[in-house]
Amino acid sequence: MNTAFSVPSLMSVVACAAAALSTPTFAQVDPTRMVDAFERAGGKFEGFRRSGAKGVCATAEFVGSAQGRELSVSSAFSGRPVPVVARFSMGGGNPKAPDNGKSQRNLALQFDLPGNETWQMGNISAPIFGASSPEQMLARLEAVAPDPDTKKPNPDKVKAFNDANPDTLLQGKYFASQPVPASFGGVNYWGVHAFAFVDASGKKQYGKWIFEPVGGTQSLTDEEAQAKGPDFLQAELRQRVAAGGVAFDFNLQLAQPGDKLDSAVSPLPAERKKVTLGRLTIKSVAADATGPCVTINFNPMVLPKGVEPSTDPMLAARAAPYAVSMGRRLGEGPKQ
Repeated sequence: MNTAFSVPSLMSVVACAAAALSTPTFAQVDPTRMVDAFERAGGKFEGFRRSGAKGVCATAEFVGSAQGRELSVSSAFSGRPVPVVARFSMGGGNPKAPDNGKSQRNLALQFDLPGNETWQMGNISAPIFGASSPEQMLARLEAVAPDPDTKKPNPDKVKAFNDANPDTLLQGKYFASQPVPASFGGVNYWGVHAFAFVDASGKKQYGKWIFEPVGGTQSLTDEEAQAKGPDFLQAELRQRVAAGGVAFDFNLQLAQPGDKLDSAVSPLPAERKKVTLGRLTIKSVAADATGPCVTINFNPMVLPKGVEPSTDPMLAARAAPYAVSMGRRLGEGPKQ
């Protein structure tokens, strides 16, 4: 196993661990038990991420807008190019997840800002998350874990959980209603959590963001998806980026008084105003399973000055399990 990691990689690990340790105590729902539950529910694949296992690393550049500078003092919005490490992936812990299914895609980002400041985020191809709290997420994972005897989830346990937690079904219904994306570069990616953007006077504007492809979303028919097979997205992304065709507008949907900001299963009303904070352009894609993403956790609690988390318990709860998962991956020999 190669344990020689670069200084930036080690700094990323330290940042993630620090964020985990500073997480509010209400969010500390036994992170080891949470990661164990992910492994039981989706299978354990040594060296791979427990979520978003099948993915590819990319390099990108972000240029902030005047609207971004009005809302936040973050150097991300200075208007000068900011280097970004990006990772596109399929949802779940299976490194062989099929690309042609109606399931989750992810866009994880790390903005490397001036003064050794870092901004990490994880974005998904749905406007809602699969649970509203860490307790609910843990219970969901434990309900769908395969029975040791049958090797399949217990249908009675699954039904009982779903009946008691109907909001956890919303994300699956969303994916089922959507066509299969034709490209990692042609799908919307939501942040799902609310964040506060803080300006020079200290004024806070809460909102939820979405990365929208500049060329619009692109999808496949069921027949086209079947013909594509289970492994086409990474090669398609490389081709598209080489042709200079992958960029996203970083848009923020502005919350208004009374909007629910503490739940990742409750999107903001569709009519809320959106502003464009800048543009993310993908510059290159790793040729294989290498790249700077390997030891980055993409912990959404790693934030720059000028951006603050909301009280969403699911947001705060992600840091500690990420750190546990990272520790396991490093010990196993991390893979992309």
